[in-house]
Amino acid sequence: MEQKKHNDRTSNRFLTFYLEEEVYGVHISDVKEIIAMMKTTPVPKTPKFIQGVMNLRGNIIPVVDMRLKFDMPSIPAHMYTAIVIIKLGEKQIGFIVDKVEEVINVEEEHLSIPPEFGGHIDTKFIKNMAQYKQKVVMILDLLALFGEEELTMVQNLSKTASEA
Repeated sequence: MEQKKHNDRTSNRFLTFYLEEEVYGVHISDVKEIIAMMKTTPVPKTPKFIQGVMNLRGNIIPVVDMRLKFDMPSIPAHMYTAIVIIKLGEKQIGFIVDKVEEVINVEEEHLSIPPEFGGHIDTKFIKNMAQYKQKVVMILDLLALFGEEELTMVQNLSKTASEA
């Protein structure tokens, strides 16, 4: 019985981070680590949101500027800028975020499906909306965040660079 309780507690735990004034969350089980901003190597002929690749302890990891991915203006890195290393299947991707906030535990009754905004606004990458304290946290669906073609390209960046 105790094991089930533990699983329930971890099932709605999310790492939260800021992009501008908006709070986003990713499931804690998808987070490998959080690191300070570091130099990346640009890769030619990739979409603008792909900052490049970085070498993290011998692993070549593609790095995505989440501001550009969400069509926000890019800003220079600052003291709070961080890279959240996310696990997507067997691969890892770095997400550049403005500021990492905290790990939150959200009760089931405080999770809801995102509202529909009509056909012109794409919200399929938002899995849930969470009410936490006085904030609304947009919980990301990491697989839906990237189209199949983008996901394959990002995953191939790490494979190509690590095999080189």
